[in-house]
Order: sequence, then C-alpha cells, then structure tokens
Amino acid sequence: MIHNVLTLNNGIEIPQLGLGTWFIRDDIVADAIKEAVNIGYRHFDTAQAYGNERGVGEGIRNCGIPRDEIFVTSKVAAEHKTYDEAMAGIDETIKKIGLDYLDMMIIHSPQPWEKVNQSEDRYVNGNREAWKALEDSYKAGKLKAIGLSNFRIGDIENILEVCEIKPMVNQILLHISNTPLELVEYCQGKDIIVEAYSPIAHGEILHQREIAVIAEKYGVSVPQLCIRYTLQLGAVSLPKTGNPEHMRTNAEVDFEISPEDMKMLKNFKHIKDYGQSSHFPVYGGKIVGVKAMKK
Repeated sequence: MIHNVLTLNNGIEIPQLGLGTWFIRDDIVADAIKEAVNIGYRHFDTAQAYGNERGVGEGIRNCGIPRDEIFVTSKVAAEHKTYDEAMAGIDETIKKIGLDYLDMMIIHSPQPWEKVNQSEDRYVNGNREAWKALEDSYKAGKLKAIGLSNFRIGDIENILEVCEIKPMVNQILLHISNTPLELVEYCQGKDIIVEAYSPIAHGEILHQREIAVIAEKYGVSVPQLCIRYTLQLGAVSLPKTGNPEHMRTNAEVDFEISPEDMKMLKNFKHIKDYGQSSHFPVYGGKIVGVKAMKK
C-alpha cells in the first residue's frame, strides 16, 4: 500500500499514503523523515504553520533518495489572503525548505484560523488572490501541483469560477465518525483528489469500543483500520507520527474492509469533541472551542 499512487488532474502522480508532520518539532523532524524514507515513505506533508519546514527540507535533502522520487507538500498560511502575502509566503517556504521546487502547495484554510467556526466570512476575494499566487508559482515552475485544504463546496466553487488552473486536491479532516460524503463525492466528481488529514481522528477514535471490535475482526489495529478506511474512500491518507514503529504499522494496511463494514463506518456517530485538537472544521458537525492552531 505504501507504494500505491494516485494521478492528479495535471498528470502528476502522488503517493496515496504519506506522513503528516504536524507537531513534529523542527529540530527533530529531519530524523523522522529519514526513518520514514527507510521504511518506504515517499510522501511528506508540512505547512508554514507547523514551523518545521526547514527540518523537513533537511530530512529530504539528506535521506539518500533522489529528489524526484519524493513528494513534498506545504501550505500557504491561512492568514495570507492577499496576492502579495501568499506569494511572499510561497517564496519563503521554498527558501526555508531548501529545495528547487515543491511538489505541491495548498491553501491551508479558506478562513484565518481565528475565524474558523467563528465567522460566516468565507474570504471570497482573499482566497481568489491566494489562488492566483499559487497559479503564478505553478506556471513559474516553483510548484508541480496546487490545491486547497479545509475548503467546503462553496469555497471550491468560488475558486472554480475564476481559476485558470483547476485545484488538484482538497485536504480535509476525514476519518471514521467524520465522513463528509457530499464534499468527498463533489471533489471526486470535479477530478479533485481528496486528502485525509488526521485519519485516526486525533487519536480520539481509539476510545471507541465499536471500532476496536471491527479492527479485531480483520486482525488489525484501530489506526490501521482507520487508515485503510480513508484509502478505500479513494483518498490520500496522511497519518501523522514521529514514531518509527507507528510509521511502519501505519503502512501495513494491505487488507480489504467489506462493503457492509464500510457502510457502517461511513455512518458511525460523530465525535463531538477532540479534546486538545478541538480547533478544526468538522463538515456536518460542530467542533467545540476553536483554539487558533493549525492542522
């Protein structure tokens, strides 16, 4: 499964399983990247907001694998809602990460983090300006692909109305107990690949006994079931961990969830509170307490 790829709408291949690096410190993330590469990972996801782009770049440069065999994504800060802010951020990321180009860069959120779940303002013009900066960077060869994150259907349509280059992905909170099927199907219908961040529900799914029973049925762990679930939805899956053993087991997902179990998992009850991670948009539900952080 670790070597499976999907094809973006511009023909670029993206590994379907990647490593999320949120909460892995800049001073240690290079070692995590090298461990992951040794296990077989070739897809790494970071962001301006994570504060670890420098370390991610160090790990990629020193991992011993040719650059063209690695796929690395970063994200335009959610607060960058003018062309100049977004363009400056893109250039800063490329400089900080120390690579000649990025495989993909995406807008981290349609709203600044402090406004998520707090405002009806969808930053229509700001997102169009940030998208224009991504398009120009793509045309200049700085980026091989461009996309979105945390965008609802209306937010995506706002971009599609004016874009010269169509978004290639929408990275969203997608996991058992939070499966926005309307959004997933909309994206897939527009040839926009869905990426699932936090596929293990920030760890909260581990407390759900019903999910543990299903995992036991397949002889796998709950995290493995969760990752496999997102892959079977046709999404790219981005579990985050700095633990090499977890990296290894997260990649051991070569089993098949039955159609009956997939249906049940799609409709599993919503997790209403993610504890310390209760700051992300939940599609179809409501998260309690935005904590201006950045997935």
